[in-house]
Amino acid sequence: MAHATEKSFKVSVPDSELELLRKKLDLVRFPDELDGSGWNYGAPLADVRRLVARWKDGYDWRTAEAKINELPQFTRDVDVDEFGTLNIHYVHVKSDAKDAIPLLFIHGWPGHFMEVSKMLPLLTSSSGDHPSFHVVACSLPNFGFSDAAKQTGFKIEKYAETLHKVMLALGYNEYAVQGGDWGYCVARSMAYAYGPKHVKAWHTNSPVSGPPTLYDSPLLYLKFMTTPFTAAETESFKRHQAKSYNTGGYMEIHRTKPQTIGYSLADSPVGLLAWIYEKLVAWTDKYPWDDDEVLTWVSIYWFSRAGPTASGRIYYEFLSRMAESTPPWSPVPLGLSYFPEEVAPYAPKLWMRTVGDVVFEAEHNAGGHFAAYEQPEALADDLRAMFSKPALAKLFK
Repeated sequence: MAHATEKSFKVSVPDSELELLRKKLDLVRFPDELDGSGWNYGAPLADVRRLVARWKDGYDWRTAEAKINELPQFTRDVDVDEFGTLNIHYVHVKSDAKDAIPLLFIHGWPGHFMEVSKMLPLLTSSSGDHPSFHVVACSLPNFGFSDAAKQTGFKIEKYAETLHKVMLALGYNEYAVQGGDWGYCVARSMAYAYGPKHVKAWHTNSPVSGPPTLYDSPLLYLKFMTTPFTAAETESFKRHQAKSYNTGGYMEIHRTKPQTIGYSLADSPVGLLAWIYEKLVAWTDKYPWDDDEVLTWVSIYWFSRAGPTASGRIYYEFLSRMAESTPPWSPVPLGLSYFPEEVAPYAPKLWMRTVGDVVFEAEHNAGGHFAAYEQPEALADDLRAMFSKPALAKLFK
């Protein structure tokens, strides 16, 4: 179990680290670029040059750091079976509402705990006729300001175990979970392992699943075989197949040799910037990124406790043993939000019935992979609507 070691936390990057970053930026050697290549070959040289110049001479990390530190942050030691004690970082914002629902928010890659920041005032608000939430947003192990595992085999189940123990240590014996990207995988694992006793309901904005099989879901399989895809589902498949083809190379690298790319990410801030900036642009739905937003996002990875290499290992640990790491159907109530520019090839609604007891669905006309950050009002409204359902509301009485 988790130790009673909660400590208040503030991000405080040493001056020596800021000076090292500046020296590395001074020594950058840019690659050449083909005329007219645009985004086809990756992050454009002009964009990266502009961001590097800003990072070096105009961007103020201390201002960003102060903004991050406006959130109530903590760390806590958690004993993870077979992996010893990990010190976990998290944001914890409580609502004034007496009947507020404990909600664990789980980020993915290349996300971080600050993805939840725009939703916090919406979810914790006690005004209006809607559910309110106590929100916990951790830096996943290997990410942000949490410890990294020191040995191989830190599977999705271990991420789930770690976050579950954080919630129990905070006194939340019953709680809900929301996650996208890797947050979806961790939330699904938590629902299966700790629901319905502890995890009472869960929600994802990355609804991903394979088709039903005759062995696992015979009734759904028969329905699948006799029900054609809708026009919208067919179009979605085509769009996401094209997007995956054009943007999915990073996954093969992380899945097979995360250590090799890790040398570049750990040693070159410009390499890290280009690696993440490309995803921020390609995976969002025309989100108007401000340069300082991008630099703060990337800086959280650069200044992370374990360094940016550690975060990529989740691909290796999950995808090398995906079959054994993907839990079967869970009876825990499940909510789904569909955003059109989600990079993952989200599943037809029928397929998601192989994952859990779907009780809520919402489709949106705008938004991409980082829904909590791109469309905070839409995602918060979905959570409020889902937990307004009488059957779910009763679970937290």
